Amino acid sequence: MKLRRVLSATAATAALLPVAVAAAPASQAAPAADIPSCYDVSNGQYHDNTFVGRSFGIPESITLGTHWTTYTATLTNASAKELKSFELSAKVGSYVYNEGERDLSPYSDLQYWDTSQRAWKTLRDAEGNARGTVPGPKTLKPRESVHVQLRFRVNKDLPLDHPYDAFTGLTGTFVDHFRDTECTAHGEATGGFSPKG
Repeated sequence: MKLRRVLSATAATAALLPVAVAAAPASQAAPAADIPSCYDVSNGQYHDNTFVGRSFGIPESITLGTHWTTYTATLTNASAKELKSFELSAKVGSYVYNEGERDLSPYSDLQYWDTSQRAWKTLRDAEGNARGTVPGPKTLKPRESVHVQLRFRVNKDLPLDHPYDAFTGLTGTFVDHFRDTECTAHGEATGGFSPKG
């Protein structure tokens, strides 16, 4: 099963929307970290169409090695509400379907372009996976978009002993409510790719 592009829209729509570039300083603390997801709280009944997500520049396949692949990810608030406690994160990974398969994230590098410092910044979590928090606005108004430039590569030491259903992209998370319960919801701008030697 190939990566689902969670949300999609035409690029023409994006040109009409206000822009919030992911350059504002952001705390590394995640205020929504201890709040349950709206999907879990609702037993799968929560359906959210808040975001339109797009990614541009992710090829269908990449060659392992030192070459960077640069792409742009955009999330647009397509709802009529202002999103509160808004957070951005990015990742490179792969879905693991069978025993013996591995996630390619530890074999990958991921960076975002910090527009305020005009430099690439590396994302890596405590477990060594290529993912992390991206600085951005703390709220997102209706029809406002956030754009992030990212780049990634997959190292030559990735074992190619099984196929990888790989992806990279941007996730936006915010605090919402399901009935009377506070919970988190998210949208994605992602793209799938296949690594080759």
